[in-house]
Amino acid sequence: MYIPDAVTKQDDYQHCVSFHGHTCMGVTIGYLAAKLGLELLEIERAVDEELVAIVENDACCCDAIQVLTGCTFGKGNFFFKDHGKMAFSFGSRETNKAFRLVLKPDVLTPPEEEQNLLEKIRAGQASTAEIKQYEQDSHTRIDELFQKGPGAFFEITESDLRLPPKASIRSSLPCDSCGEMVMQTRLHRDGDRQLCKSCLE
Repeated sequence: MYIPDAVTKQDDYQHCVSFHGHTCMGVTIGYLAAKLGLELLEIERAVDEELVAIVENDACCCDAIQVLTGCTFGKGNFFFKDHGKMAFSFGSRETNKAFRLVLKPDVLTPPEEEQNLLEKIRAGQASTAEIKQYEQDSHTRIDELFQKGPGAFFEITESDLRLPPKASIRSSLPCDSCGEMVMQTRLHRDGDRQLCKSCLE
């Protein structure tokens, strides 16, 4: 999908692309969500755990969110909910403010005329003029959308989200079956034995 040069040439966008491996609309959506989330919270990139990001999908967008916000699995302030939604929540532990952003349904859905042209192109039935017309219409629509800023892409709600607790360091103990060291809180009691999840299953 076409992405305007005004976005792709931004240094912070290029950092996201370098981390992810390629340019795509998924990375762009994550980039816009992260920019908007930081703006709404009036906060900078996380140094430690002062910022929390919760993503509801495991698509390309998540990489851009980690790069821009500084929220990561390793820091314990990046959380994945397997809901299959283009939805992203950002919260500040310093202010207790949080916002949830949901991609608007029409962002990736072109108007009917444009969609019809796209189907002809995919079927190999479009003329050179029709392909050019599709590209013009698509680029114009997307340019106009990007010119409105990140807020044009998302429904925004202030959230009463209860932020997850900060990451805690726990001791590890050996699994009574395989002997591998396991975080104490991830061991499961099975009779008089404590087992890791793999051995329990």
